Amino acid sequence: MSSDDFTPEPPRLDRPSTGGPEEIPDWVRQLEREIRVGPATRLRIWFGRHARGLRLGVGAVLALALLAYLGAAGYRHVRRPADPPRAYPTVSPPAGIQATTAASPPPAAGPFDGTPAGAFPEGAAGITLPPAKATGGFTAKQVSATLTKIRTALVTARLDRAFMTAKDRERLVRQFAPDARRHLREEVSDASFISVATRLAPGARLLPDQPRVKGRVTYRASRDEQGVRMLRVTTNFVWAYAFLSPGAAPGDAVVVVHDTLVWEVPHPDDVRSRDNGLWLTDMGSYASNVDCAAFHKGLLDLGKGGDGKPVATPTPDRDSLYDPDRSLDIPDTC
Repeated sequence: MSSDDFTPEPPRLDRPSTGGPEEIPDWVRQLEREIRVGPATRLRIWFGRHARGLRLGVGAVLALALLAYLGAAGYRHVRRPADPPRAYPTVSPPAGIQATTAASPPPAAGPFDGTPAGAFPEGAAGITLPPAKATGGFTAKQVSATLTKIRTALVTARLDRAFMTAKDRERLVRQFAPDARRHLREEVSDASFISVATRLAPGARLLPDQPRVKGRVTYRASRDEQGVRMLRVTTNFVWAYAFLSPGAAPGDAVVVVHDTLVWEVPHPDDVRSRDNGLWLTDMGSYASNVDCAAFHKGLLDLGKGGDGKPVATPTPDRDSLYDPDRSLDIPDTC
C-alpha cells in the first residue's frame, strides 16, 4: 500500500504588534548625534534598536525548521511499517520489458483468507503480459504472438483442471516446438515436470475456488552461441491452490507452488521449421504444504501428518512463500 507524499502545513505564527522600535535611552541618542562612533558602537546601537524583532524572526525560523523536521520524521514513521525490510532471501527481476500481476479488488471470502493469496487475482487474471514491442529483429506482432503462446501454456500447465487430472502431458507438450516436444517427453522426468506443470495425485480434491496467481513476465532479445536470434522470456509466478481439508487455521488447506521458467523462441528466419516455437531452457520451483510421496512422483496433493494436520512448511515464515520475489533456494522438507 502506498501513501501519497504530503507536506504538513505549519501553524500560523502571528507576530505580535509593537508600538515601534525599542526605546533607546536619550543619552545613547545624544552620543550618536554628538560624537563620532566607531563601527562596533554603531553595531551595538543597531542591535539594541532591533533586538526584539531579531528574537521573533529567529524564533520563527527555528519553529519552521522544527516543524519541517518533525513532519519529515513523522512521514518516515508512517511509511516505514508499510514497507518493512524482508528477512528472507529474494531475487532481482531479470533485465528486459516486464509486467507484474495487475492489481484487482480482493475476491470474495474463501479458503485463502488469512494468507497473502487472499489478495491475489483469481486464475488467469493474475497473468499480466507486458506490452509487445519490436526488439532484436522481432516485430511487435511476433513478440505479441510469443507472449500469447506462453500465457496459453501457463494456463494449461497450472490452471486447466482437465490437464491437471490427465494421466499424460500431451495437452501441454503439443504447444512446444516439434523438436522441443521430444525433449519434454523423453528427458524431463515426472519429478522434474512438476516445476513446469501441476498434475494432481489420485484422490487429491481441489475446492471449486480458482487458484490465486501472482507474478511477473519479462522478455528481451538475445542471440545464442550460433548467432540465432532469440526472444527470451522469463516467467516467475506463485500459484496457490485450495484443497479440501479439515484444517481450520489460515493456510492449512492451501498448497503453494512457486516456479521460475525461462522460455526461448528462435527467430523463424534463423532455424528449421522443427525448431520454430516454444522451448524451455531453464526451470526451477518449490512447493509448500504438499504430500511428499506424491511430490516425488511429480504430483500435487495437500500434505498431512499422522495427526491429520498439514505438514511443516520449508520455512518458519509461511507468508514469505507467497512472494514471487522470494528466492527458490529453500530447505527441502521432503
